[in-house]
Amino acid sequence: MGRRTVLLIAAILVAAAGTALVFLYVQDADQRALADQRPVQVLMATQIVPAGTQISEAQAAGSFRLTTIAENSLAPGALADTSQVTDLVALSTIYPGEQLLRTKVGTPQESERLPIPEGLLGLSFDLSDPARVADFVAPGSEVAVFVTTTTTDDEGADTRQTSLLLERVTVLAVGATTTTPVTTADGQPAEELPRTILTLALTQEQGQKMVFASQTGELYFGLLSETSQVGAAPGTTADNLFGG
Repeated sequence: MGRRTVLLIAAILVAAAGTALVFLYVQDADQRALADQRPVQVLMATQIVPAGTQISEAQAAGSFRLTTIAENSLAPGALADTSQVTDLVALSTIYPGEQLLRTKVGTPQESERLPIPEGLLGLSFDLSDPARVADFVAPGSEVAVFVTTTTTDDEGADTRQTSLLLERVTVLAVGATTTTPVTTADGQPAEELPRTILTLALTQEQGQKMVFASQTGELYFGLLSETSQVGAAPGTTADNLFGG
């Protein structure tokens, strides 16, 4: 075996050893970091669990995995085992990555009712695919609601304006998508416009605003994350669209 071959093999072994040491160090660091955050275990969904599915059936199908997370990431009412909810069913769809919450399971009779948060009411609105952020809005999503309205001044001139209506509201349910035929001015078929009904959890004041806006203007939803920044801002019109 030549000297170059020996050196090459030695270099490969050293590199492999170094990689292994780095991996072990990072793994140990992750474990130390998790230990500092008081790790707890929770059942987390690994696949979609449709509403009405019995928890025992979902567990048998491998739909939940026991996962270790930091205590400050544990959601209120999260479960670490299914022993107390085996005979219950999912009240709403549970999505992959969601913690199994006690509030999301109940009796089959309860699953037939829409789970509306205490003190709120559920109201449904019909939106086009773009206006509902395509297929990305799901039950449990939080959305901002925008509305475009048209006003007429004393001289008969119309002004269209888009404004933020509601900063953050929760989606309770998403209905099936239907298509509405659209025709041209001469009555010829042009396209089919997909539309979907979304149900929101709202206060009475929010509900009144949404109903009025849906009947007099055009609604548009914006999907929010925990860090999305949404707040009061001047309405946008053609006059200030390109303003600073």
